[in-house]
Amino acid sequence: MVKLPEYEYRVPKPDAELVRKSIVYKLIFILGVDPRDARPEDWLNAAMFAARDLVTESFLQTRRSHIEHQKRMVYYLSMEFLLGRAFTNSLINEGVYDVFIEAFRQLGIDFDEVSEKEEDPGLGNGGLGRLAACFLDSLATLRIPAMGYGIRYQYGMFKQEIVDGQQVEKPDLWLDKGMAWQFARPNKHYPVAFGGQLRSIGPIKYWKPSEKITALGYDEIIPGYGGDVANPLRLWTAHAGSLFDLADFNKGDYFSAMRNQTSDENISRVLYPNDSTESGRELRLKQEYFLVSASVQDIIARHKCRFDSIETLADEVAIHLNDTHPVLAIPELMRILIDEEGIAWQDAWAMCCKIFSYTNHTLMSEALESWSVDLMGRLLPRHLDLIFEINEYFLDSVRELGEYDEEFIRRVSIIDEGYERRVRMAWLAVVASHKVNGVAKIHSDLMTTSIFADFAELFPERFTNVTNGVTPRRWIAVANRPLAGFLDKHLGTPQWRLHLEKLAELNDLVDDPKVQAEFAEVKNANKRRLADYIERELGIKVNPEALFDVQIKRIHEYKRQAMNVMHIIDRYNRILAHPEKDWQPRVFIFAGKAASAYYMAKKIIRLINDVAAVINNDKRIHDLIKVVFIPNYSVSLAQIITPAADLSEQISLAGTEASGTGNMKFALGGALTIGTLDGANVEIREKVGDDNIFIFGNTVEQVEALRREGYDPISYLEADRDLRQVVKQVTTGVFSPDEPGRYSDVAQAHGDYYQLMADFRSYVEAQNKADEYYRDTAKWRRAALINIANMGYFSSDRSIQQYADKIWHIKPLSETELAQNGN
Repeated sequence: MVKLPEYEYRVPKPDAELVRKSIVYKLIFILGVDPRDARPEDWLNAAMFAARDLVTESFLQTRRSHIEHQKRMVYYLSMEFLLGRAFTNSLINEGVYDVFIEAFRQLGIDFDEVSEKEEDPGLGNGGLGRLAACFLDSLATLRIPAMGYGIRYQYGMFKQEIVDGQQVEKPDLWLDKGMAWQFARPNKHYPVAFGGQLRSIGPIKYWKPSEKITALGYDEIIPGYGGDVANPLRLWTAHAGSLFDLADFNKGDYFSAMRNQTSDENISRVLYPNDSTESGRELRLKQEYFLVSASVQDIIARHKCRFDSIETLADEVAIHLNDTHPVLAIPELMRILIDEEGIAWQDAWAMCCKIFSYTNHTLMSEALESWSVDLMGRLLPRHLDLIFEINEYFLDSVRELGEYDEEFIRRVSIIDEGYERRVRMAWLAVVASHKVNGVAKIHSDLMTTSIFADFAELFPERFTNVTNGVTPRRWIAVANRPLAGFLDKHLGTPQWRLHLEKLAELNDLVDDPKVQAEFAEVKNANKRRLADYIERELGIKVNPEALFDVQIKRIHEYKRQAMNVMHIIDRYNRILAHPEKDWQPRVFIFAGKAASAYYMAKKIIRLINDVAAVINNDKRIHDLIKVVFIPNYSVSLAQIITPAADLSEQISLAGTEASGTGNMKFALGGALTIGTLDGANVEIREKVGDDNIFIFGNTVEQVEALRREGYDPISYLEADRDLRQVVKQVTTGVFSPDEPGRYSDVAQAHGDYYQLMADFRSYVEAQNKADEYYRDTAKWRRAALINIANMGYFSSDRSIQQYADKIWHIKPLSETELAQNGN
């Protein structure tokens, strides 16, 4: 090993002068740009290179410590990592945010203008990806030896534009301006195979694929708070350079020469390709296998570099599956252990069962991923064969218990033997994992009494709960700097960033009028910032003194954005009927993307915009209602919207939202929740108290009872005149006069499967109660402060500590271990 004196590569703790010089150096000698010609994007990339130097020191030191002390590692596999901008978050975690601001001031450049130029990485879409990003932050902050694995999507999900009220998908060109933060790892490349034949020589099986591509690695470095530790997120991109047909090219057949390369590189182009077609489903399955094959190969290669024997893999490695997308990692690890490492089948299976753990993120059976046996057999014949063997081994063990009939066996079989034979990926995850967790208490309880009830009977010790959390570094220190300053002052320490439970000390101050007034100014500053953004970007002027009512999340029927719109229409009707009343002004804010093939979700977006067009231009309303849909929802956009919210809409049908993390971010920023008893709303209510949250709607038990008895939405329409008027207005074209029948199918979709009609009246009454609260300024401010003070439990640091202790059995790096490696 090369020995270097520490001074040759260790950068001293920077001051503004050193940072300024570093930025200029990077601009000239790395980017090749004259400072006199530099654009804001150039200054951003130069500053990111300068910041990355600091993070890289922590990363290399962390890596040395892991190797030197032979630390057991956890590998976190996820199809999504909704990271948000890296630059400002890293400055906060490295403790140099103010230093960089001063360096930019010395350069005469606007720091905020430059930092706003960073593109959000297109690596995720919804709560699944944002949770994974929060967890990466906490893994590094808590010094847990860890590494994430994902796909480096070239175009992300898509860039959402609203044209004539409708969602239009455009490519998200997030990589086009350069990505100074990531390290290319050309030496980290692995073959990923598809198709072909499965052959046998006696008891030995071998797979002869028909197609191979290469996975190339890029590392996104994730620094922990305090700057001591940084862990990598390794992202794979597809490269098919070996498929370039030089013979065809030389013959002049240029398109044939490139066809296979272009086709296979599509694997890493787009997050969640449209799977409504057979070709889309094939691409989706290829994506999932591409992720796990490259990752598992890399995990084994890393293990072999550190330890003498593959036999110790289960002692040194934990692999966590974030939902069902990476579950193919199970047969892939089996394949490598058996076919390439020569390990006996039962020994390989025992290792897998110690290595894997699985987080379930949905209770909806239609959302549990499954793949047709035919498709999997065509693309991954060896893996299908291994899944059949796993299923046979598992079912034989169940039969040997002598307690279960064949109907039970059919229900727990990994292979669904229905009309079309399918592989149930969640079933495979449960069978192979030593721990299976839900992400909120109610979700974990329901998981064992509904979708996994049979498995919970077989393996009661296997199921557990880890309630989700969010990182206070991103969601206060970066996104809500006015609140961060407020907390520093009144808690007397910045340590809440690392110990969020310290927020509880605010409970002693919630009745202090001066503290309430200071908090009100924090909230008003955030509302003014959002109002300025809306006017600048959308040309809509909103009143910052109004109540900001916010619902920002993936557009989906179960999240019930449509019910929110129904309340807005009802409020509009009541104001027109009684203009003399003292109405509370409201600004209703929506943001979120609908999957490109999700017809009803895209209809909901159009309805929001149609309703906005009518109400916002009705002079009779006098700005008592404004409706705003902000396009192209992202982490960076959420960082502007979330701190400005007064009321947080968490209105999914009870029993459908696993947890949610938006509910936590809003409450952490001092918004009051209006929601059902679903997901983490239940635990939030326990922490903040019934008087500081607006709960409405049917419970899980009532929802299920309605379904059993035969839910009839028409009965609710007949009993509620206001509801009847709202539905009639939508379906007869009051909000779409150019196309009166535009929403004739919306009200009847799925027979109101998500029970909007049943919960509507309770929802309106809760909204009326929120109006009354908001009018009592002291009462609202007190409730907002109570929400902040009691959010300490919902830190992702607490979540990760629970994963490390009871699922992964991973010990953090100690200060001594870090110090021994150059800190």
